[in-house]
Amino acid sequence: MPTFEVILRDRTVETVDGADAYQQEGPMTTFFRRGDGREVIDSWSTRVASFRTADLLVIRRSEAAAAGTAPAGGRVHALAG
Repeated sequence: MPTFEVILRDRTVETVDGADAYQQEGPMTTFFRRGDGREVIDSWSTRVASFRTADLLVIRRSEAAAAGTAPAGGRVHALAG
């Protein structure tokens, strides 16, 4: 399961584990764990964490690495500020 690194406007860094997707919900950006075999966020998804969208600078997704190895390459999603 991927790990998300969230950089906030005040430059603090939060790590979100246990989520595999995120989407904006009104003024919040929410991270979800989708149901087994699900490719979309739906009623079977579990909310893991939420942040005020206005406070987000960057969301970086990294794929989970095998035990004892360095993290795999990730993607960076810069948010307009």
